[in-house]
Formats: sequence, C-alpha cells, structure tokens
Amino acid sequence: MLVGMGLHTSVAMVTDGRFSGATRGPCVGHVCPEAWDDGPIAYVCDGDWIEIDVPEGRLELLVSAEEMRQRRETGAEKPNHPAPGVLAAYRKMAGSADTGAIWL
Repeated sequence: MLVGMGLHTSVAMVTDGRFSGATRGPCVGHVCPEAWDDGPIAYVCDGDWIEIDVPEGRLELLVSAEEMRQRRETGAEKPNHPAPGVLAAYRKMAGSADTGAIWL
C-alpha cells in the first residue's frame, strides 16, 4: 500500500505482525510487547511520531507519559468477534512473537 501511494521512501511500516517480502522502505516487524498484550503499539494513533534507532535496536512512541497514561486508561480496542477453528486455538495458546509465537 505504501509503495502504491508513493510513500515507501518517507514512511516506515511498524507492525506487531508479519509483512510480505514485497515490502519496500523502512519496515519493522514482530514488535513486542505486542498490541494484543497491551504493549505501547496498541496505543499508537494517527499522527503520532515514532523514533526508530536501528543501530541501537530501539523503537519509541514519542508521546508524553501523561498522554500514554490517558490512552491506557481509555483502553485499546481488540477484535470482539469469535475466532473460528485454528485461529481460536492460536489466540488462546500461542505465545508472543518475541518468544517465537510457539504453543504454550
């Protein structure tokens, strides 16, 4: 999508999931703690700035501690729908990507 919009050289993609091998530009995947586990990525809003320091292996959401506290109090939205079959088992039993997303 970023390539199609011509943004792949000016916008980074940050995700707590996987992305295709066709992705171009700066990309950070498998960010942990993941959004589902109430990590900071769950509270990123449109327009937020994120600092990515590749040599240091650091990714930081640039919002004040007060703003982050308010966002956490409001809570992050999670899908509120039943998961079918294998997806239900995965939601229930798989660990976070930082531990290999293995069955617990």
